[in-house]
Formats: sequence, structure tokens, C-alpha cells
Amino acid sequence: MTDLHFHNTASGKKEKFTPIDPKHIKVYVCGPTVYSYVHIGNGRPAVVFDVLVRLLKLIYPKVTYVRNVTDIDDKINNAALENNESIQVLADRYTQAYEEDMVSLEVIPPDIAPRATHHIKEIISMISILVEKDFAYENEGHVLFHVPADPHYGELSRRSLDEMVDGARVDIAPYKKDAKDFVLWKPSNKEQPGWDSPWGNGRPGWHIECSAMIHKHLGMTIDIHGGGSDLTFPHHENEAAQSRCANESNDYVRYWLHNGMLNLGAEKMSKSLGNVKTVRDLCEKHSGEILRYALLSGQYRSQLAWSDDLVTQAKSSLDSLYQALRDNPVKEKINSITLEDLTISDYPESVVHPLMDDLNSPMALAAMHDLAATLQKTTSPEEAYAAKLSLLAGGKLLGLLKKDPEEYFKAESAGDSLSPDEIELLIAERNTARTEKNFGRADEIRQELSDLGIELEDLRGETRWRKT
Repeated sequence: MTDLHFHNTASGKKEKFTPIDPKHIKVYVCGPTVYSYVHIGNGRPAVVFDVLVRLLKLIYPKVTYVRNVTDIDDKINNAALENNESIQVLADRYTQAYEEDMVSLEVIPPDIAPRATHHIKEIISMISILVEKDFAYENEGHVLFHVPADPHYGELSRRSLDEMVDGARVDIAPYKKDAKDFVLWKPSNKEQPGWDSPWGNGRPGWHIECSAMIHKHLGMTIDIHGGGSDLTFPHHENEAAQSRCANESNDYVRYWLHNGMLNLGAEKMSKSLGNVKTVRDLCEKHSGEILRYALLSGQYRSQLAWSDDLVTQAKSSLDSLYQALRDNPVKEKINSITLEDLTISDYPESVVHPLMDDLNSPMALAAMHDLAATLQKTTSPEEAYAAKLSLLAGGKLLGLLKKDPEEYFKAESAGDSLSPDEIELLIAERNTARTEKNFGRADEIRQELSDLGIELEDLRGETRWRKT
């Protein structure tokens, strides 16, 4: 097997992956801020890093994957006030919704899903260390990290102090010594959640939450930290600064991985722009597996233009993979395949190798279609078995092809004017008409189904159908 390589944001180049401890890989990915339903752009890092973790777990004996939940944030506070409900109720509801959406996208749950509000003790402790070491200071009930005190600040995003612009969640205020200083702790009023601290009743800033949760669950140094490219600055830059200063070590994260943004035309998809397409809404029209395929169709570091055409192409491509599984001429001889006891040697190199090269999912998907083509054309039971095993194993690595092909095609027709049972009755009527040489009625039924977006395939004495 070839070496694993990732593009490391910190170095700006592709590097061979050398784990801290090959017996235990530690991965952290920034999760959702739970104040509303997540959009499909939020789904991209979830899917991308799901494939990453699947790959790592294939190679290494132990992988601990942590993906946090930000359940304390001013956006959550504001949404709760607007809805006239408690912050906890709102955060709990959207946390559950996020988890349901991840199931729809075939994303495996992380090993640990820590919530910020469950780590207030750890957050206060880390802030206290930064204050004691003079990397942070208190003023007017706020505790702020003093950016000029960290000589390495800006290395991750490769920005100089002079050219930095404060991020969207950083306020320029009179209690700051420097405009670039960012909040670790801020005071709370009666309408805001708050906890007792050495600096009064308050709540944590956004950046310190991830540092504290990583320190508790994964230790002072981790192998991989992932997230969207929009988090590189200021969130990850600030996170790296406070962690290295608290731990007095510049070895906080070995490899920083960032996925590109999802765009609608020339615009980034975001709630603030009002151009959001939620995972939940999209799943009312398309299966989560189709959305997952669409998200994997572009290289993860590149921007991806989301469109109806992209989803349509993803559906067509996924249909072709399932069709290969369904229509192989010797399928009855290879239906006993199970994926419970797969070893690394059972996974197709043509799929694994592109993923080893900085998660090249487009090349991996292309290899899947090559395997499907082999499966469809072979008449050899041995070749069919090998091709199907490889196709299913590759699918497992990519989070695809878990469904029975017949159920997949029937599910794609759910929500149409005809139920699957009604479609089957029409097909039976058509078959009877053909047997009785009533070809006019048979053609009418085919056309009726075609008008409803249902394509018929007459293959080896049986009629299959699928949604077009």
C-alpha cells in the first residue's frame, strides 16, 4: 500500500502522513453551531471527514474521532429569544436534527461528540492558565487573549499582524489592549446563559471551547484537525494560539485539513446571505446517498458549485452503480457476499489509492464506475464475485451502496403519484398485455409510466423499473 498524504494547511503543501502514535490516531473536526437546521454546505465537512475517518480506521488499529457541538453562542441566544424558548431546549432540538441529517447523509457518528456547555470547568481552567502566563488579561468582566504576546500568531493562516482583519465574531471594543485581541470569556446579563467564574458570571468565547474539548478528550497534541476553509481564520488561528500558549508547546496539531466552500453560483452558501439549502429540505426531494455522492464528486479542498444539475448527475451516476449490482448476469451466484469480515486486502486498490492521495474522491468514484462496468459485462462467476466484492468494499469506504438495489430504485420513486405497489400492478398488466399480444395496451402503459418519470427495462425475461 502506498503512503498516506494530506495537504497540510499549516505548511501549504502536501505531506506524507506520519502519525504521532501509529497505534492510536487522534482526529478532531469542528461540528455544528446548533441554532437552526444545517445547510448542505455544513454537510460537506461532515461527509469529507467521514471518508477520512473510514480510511484511517481501515489502516490503523485505533482511531478516536471527536466532532464537537457548539451549544453556547450568541446566535443560539438570539434564536431562543426569538422563539420564546430556553436555550437548552433549542440547542437540544437542533442537535438532534443535526444527528438525524447526518444519518441521512450516511455519516458514521463520531466516537465522541462533546458539547461546549458540558465543558465549562475545562474552559475556565484553560483560561486561568492563559491569564497566569500573561497571554490573557481581564478587563470589564471580559477575558481576552493578547495576540501580540504570541510570536507564532498568524502562522497557520500565513497572515502578518499588520494585514489581519478581525473575524466576524470578534468585536473591537475599548476593553481590548489591541484590536486583534479576542474574547475568551465574556459577561452575561439576565437574558443570557452564564456560569460563575473568577471573572464573574459569564460564558465562554467561541474559540476557547474547541481547545478545551480537544485537551480533555484527545490530549495536548493531535494528529489531524479538520474543518471548513472559512474557519482557518480567525477560528483555527485563535484556537492554535491559545492551545500552544496554554501548553507551552507549538506541537498542537500535526496536520490541519480544510475543505473548500460550497457555492451557489458566485456566492458562498450561508444563512446570512439567505441562500441556504438545508440538508433536511434537500432530503425531501433526494436520498441522502445521492447528496453524499454529489458532495464527494469534487476534490474536497476545491470549491464546489451546488446546483440542480450537480444533484441530477449524482443521481444518474449512483443509479448506474446500483444498476450494475442489480443486473449482473450471474448475480444469483454472488449474492452471498457479506462485508462483515473484510480485510484491507479486500478493498480495491483502484479506490483506496486515490483516497490515500489527499482524499481524491473524484478519482475513487471513477474507479467505482470501472468496477461496475466490469461487473456488468463479465459472464464469469469468479470475475463477477471479485468485481462485486470490490464494488461493495469501495462503497463501504466511501459511504455508498449500503442499500439493496431493488429497494434503492423503489425508494427513489417514493413521493411520486404512483406507489411502488401501483407501479408493479401496471407492469404486471403490461406483461399480461404483451403475452396476449395486445401491444397497443402494453405501449400505453410504458408511456404512462414514462410520463411519470419511470423507466422500464426488459431484461432476461423480467421487467425492472427505476425513477429517471
